[in-house]
Amino acid sequence: MGTFQIEGGVKLKGEITPQGAKNEALQVLCPALLTSEKVRVTNVPDIIDVNKLITLLGNLGVKIQKNGPGDYTFQADEVNVDYLKTEAFKKEGGSLRGSIMIVGPLLARFGCGYIPKPGGDKIGRRRLDTHFEGFIKLGAKFRYEREDHFYGVENEGRLKGAYMLLDEASVTGTANIVMAAVLAEGTTTIYNAACEPYLQQLCKMLNSMGANIKGVGSNLLVIEGVETLGGCEHRILPDMVEIGSWIGLAAMTRSEITIKNVSWDNLGQIPNVFRKLGITLERRGDDIYIPEHKDGYQIKTDIDGSILTVSDAPWPGFTPDLLSIVLVVATQAKGEVLIHQKMFESRLFFVDKLIDMGSKIILCDPHRAVVMGHNFQSQLKATTMSSPDIRAGISLLIAALSAKGTSTIQNIEQIDRGYENIDGRLRAIGAKIVRVS
Repeated sequence: MGTFQIEGGVKLKGEITPQGAKNEALQVLCPALLTSEKVRVTNVPDIIDVNKLITLLGNLGVKIQKNGPGDYTFQADEVNVDYLKTEAFKKEGGSLRGSIMIVGPLLARFGCGYIPKPGGDKIGRRRLDTHFEGFIKLGAKFRYEREDHFYGVENEGRLKGAYMLLDEASVTGTANIVMAAVLAEGTTTIYNAACEPYLQQLCKMLNSMGANIKGVGSNLLVIEGVETLGGCEHRILPDMVEIGSWIGLAAMTRSEITIKNVSWDNLGQIPNVFRKLGITLERRGDDIYIPEHKDGYQIKTDIDGSILTVSDAPWPGFTPDLLSIVLVVATQAKGEVLIHQKMFESRLFFVDKLIDMGSKIILCDPHRAVVMGHNFQSQLKATTMSSPDIRAGISLLIAALSAKGTSTIQNIEQIDRGYENIDGRLRAIGAKIVRVS
């Protein structure tokens, strides 16, 4: 397993450009399965999870052409559905949570979709019920092989449009159901649909392929099924979670950094939440400029003077993927903040590593932590730690870059799953970070 060795306490300076969005990529590569025509996708991030999905599509028989960095053309005119029943697929699909996204388009076009229990971050229970309940409402029959943890949906002929009220506004669940419904017969209405920018991107892409989806950007989607879809070209948005990570990095290291081409209109609450932590950030065109915080940053209180609470919520609320970053940034703020992670019960368990580094954090329960900031009066101290998941990993990396001494982070494959060439990009703005195989 690889490790990072990081010399902390070094100020950074320069420009950094966010990669294409990981969570969008895992969705928008899958519509290639809905058509026999060519689908071109650009700004695809070169990260482990996305590359695994591309390999999986190739093993299904999708023809893949790499036109350049982050630029791919897919053509699914000879899909081998039988591959889904092989041991190789069970092993490959089980290593990637994003593999669930192939089920909807395969069911819509070929009448069947199978998936082993998918992997991904160990951040608590992550249900698949929304996906399969949606498929069942569209007329599919569900099967589950408990011994092998193997899920499947099957249908003869076209799926039938239906009304459904989702039990949770699941982003991947909504995306999967939408991809199944675009080829269904009749009208599908999805209420309590997720409306994140990445889901909006998927819907816009499908409409450009000939789908008929109305209500994009709202929690009520109405889909008129069509018989066939064509090809398209689609560009992935910049990764909002990476943008938030770089804001946190600039603040913690008191560095002057410009984040390029961030797609401001798709950032939602992210700039506001970091401003509540006292961080100065300026909009310059479509860039974010963060000045050097020489005097630190002070957490704002609520209007009545009570302690600030930062919590996650479905869009347009604050993304849960950035709560780990907010927590780390708060360790050097002036003031206190309550972090409330509502969606995943194991995501805050990395705070023990921050406490070892000298942070003042009280873990109240699996969902809540109170952070009392040092106001840079006491520098974090270097240590050896392991990355438990993608977002905790980048948070620990930011902590290490601000700490006194040389830290070691193990299991960095977790970070590589979500961040492209992170050590090289950080070195380009002055970070002292070395990858050790």
